[in-house]
Amino acid sequence: MRHLNEYLDSLKGNRIAVLGLGVSNQPLVRLLLSHGLDVTACDKTSSVEKLALGDLGAKLHLGEDYLQNLDADVIFRTPGMRPDLEPLQKAVENGAVLTSEMEAFFEVCPCRIIAVTGSDGKTTTTTLISELLKAAGKKVWVGGNIGTPLLDRAAEMAEDDIAVLELSSFQLMTMACSPSVAVVTNLAPNHLDMHKDMAEYVDAKKNIFLHQNENGKLVLNADNDITCGFAPEAKGSVQFFSRREKQPCGLWADETTIYRGEQPLLQRDEILIPGVHNVENYMAAICAVEGLVPDDVIRQVAMHFGGVEHRIELVREKDGVRYYNDSIASSPSRTIAGLRSFDRKVILIAGGYDKNIPYDVLGPEIVEHCKRLVLTGATAPKIRTAVETAPEYKGTPVMEEYDDFYAAIRAAADAAEAGDVVILSPASASFDRFRNFMERGEAFKQAVWQM
Repeated sequence: MRHLNEYLDSLKGNRIAVLGLGVSNQPLVRLLLSHGLDVTACDKTSSVEKLALGDLGAKLHLGEDYLQNLDADVIFRTPGMRPDLEPLQKAVENGAVLTSEMEAFFEVCPCRIIAVTGSDGKTTTTTLISELLKAAGKKVWVGGNIGTPLLDRAAEMAEDDIAVLELSSFQLMTMACSPSVAVVTNLAPNHLDMHKDMAEYVDAKKNIFLHQNENGKLVLNADNDITCGFAPEAKGSVQFFSRREKQPCGLWADETTIYRGEQPLLQRDEILIPGVHNVENYMAAICAVEGLVPDDVIRQVAMHFGGVEHRIELVREKDGVRYYNDSIASSPSRTIAGLRSFDRKVILIAGGYDKNIPYDVLGPEIVEHCKRLVLTGATAPKIRTAVETAPEYKGTPVMEEYDDFYAAIRAAADAAEAGDVVILSPASASFDRFRNFMERGEAFKQAVWQM
């Protein structure tokens, strides 16, 4: 581990290119410039914020050809950019070092790192870990895929602090270092519009633990075949959590209780946020903070933590109808978890950007858990087909489809009666209409409040 200033000093005399000027890389550019480094800021689009980096001393390379003629000694890529793009590979062949803001943070972070990845539940589990640690009196820094970029905050961190990170497969693709505690919530097909295939996606996720030493700890979902299979590759200790089988050294749950080994730890009805998937998220988080958070603090957090925005978030109740925002659900498995969270059949609004993932598993779940399905977006035909081909489908739920997102919301509201639940849980990404799932969730909430 190097101090941040030492790391920045090591970059002096190098030509640095920062590719993609999003949430994490704009602070990175400012940090590099503040240290007197030679920085070229590159992005496909321009904005006031991006142009302002030029006023601070960055050379700007903006526009569709921003990756052309890439000439740098050190390249920081944005997380969503594949590292094997031809311009990047050519630069590496010419001697450039390819890295990222998160990889640099691992190099300079002075405190323990707990990191979470998976297909579903990453943000909630990361947030739970941070809430548990904070309730136990720890100084916590939350970042990665959520929170704020942390590289420029590393100098403020103390050795006794704890950094809690959510890491995506894109961030992990080129990672050559791992946290002291790694959590993999689950794995299912996802982001196959960006990854070459499922194998590449899984291999990227493995980097969260492959570079641990014998002192590292890996937390795995015993109920997920893919994550369960990671255990033999772990160099450190492995701890499992399960809703299906007793775990002698990990956490497991029956219908009423979460256990540590044979000892009851937490009653499931003490957990404020709904859904069996949140039972899993709690078990994963508790495993991660073992030895750091007392059991009475765990129970207090469970009883008072109200959940994370855009994750089965209760928006309002109007005329006896409850409206939930589950915009984070950008995959079938995530929507399935949301549907299973309710004790009644719901009116589901689904559909969005197509990530080229299969929807066949979603069809039977919609048939079982939905009284009405309102479809919108590019994946609407795929979801409709998945429902119609489900063995249990006998004409219900009623399905309707709308090109307009807001028309779909109005249709769901018009069909709802007192006692119903209307939930936006798209099973699809947001990029056909929105910049991200947060913007989509906000649009849904505004529409609901304007009814």
